[in-house]
Amino acid sequence: MLRQGSRFLLSRASAASMSWRRQFSTDLPAETVGDSKFNDAWKKLIPNVDPPKTPSAYMSPRPPTPSTIPSKLTVNLVLPYDSVLAAKEVDMVIIPATTGQMGVLPGHVATIAELKPGILSVHEGNDVTKYFLSGGFAFVHANSVADIIAVEATPLDHIDPNLVQKGLADFQQKLNSASTDVEKAEAQIGVDVHSALNAALTEAVFQLVMKQVPQS
Repeated sequence: MLRQGSRFLLSRASAASMSWRRQFSTDLPAETVGDSKFNDAWKKLIPNVDPPKTPSAYMSPRPPTPSTIPSKLTVNLVLPYDSVLAAKEVDMVIIPATTGQMGVLPGHVATIAELKPGILSVHEGNDVTKYFLSGGFAFVHANSVADIIAVEATPLDHIDPNLVQKGLADFQQKLNSASTDVEKAEAQIGVDVHSALNAALTEAVFQLVMKQVPQS
């Protein structure tokens, strides 16, 4: 009986998922209508348990994609414990994706990108604000909204170069003396993060020097 019931539920769930399949686009509203036949069958077999819901049942309707490309990109930069940028309208952001630096302008195609340790550049006119991200994900929506989720985000001008150099040396020493795979992995992560920090600070200093050089 239980086997037959489970096979029935699986077949109905598969059929329901096929009926819910739709085009991948952020301008479509969240799905809220369930499969009534599936729900009825579920209640007959398991009356004391509510039918399962799809993730879309918990989502608010997605903002529509504008008919024309907006002049600004809306950016949200969120950490586990803080919201660094909330609905900030900017001209462009450059994201440290694992595939390389990715520039995002208004009207960018919907994209999900994994982030590596590196610099997030936020461009507002002639002003550029830079944050060092330790890693995370970026979700670029078709409605010119970019959600950037990171573990840590620190303004670049708040980072002490001397502490970065010390941290890099310490983790390199730990990597050289590591005896287990776990110790090696932890030390390698520290080396990678501090190397990215050091490279970002070096680039920032170079750009500052270049700005001070008189143009001929």
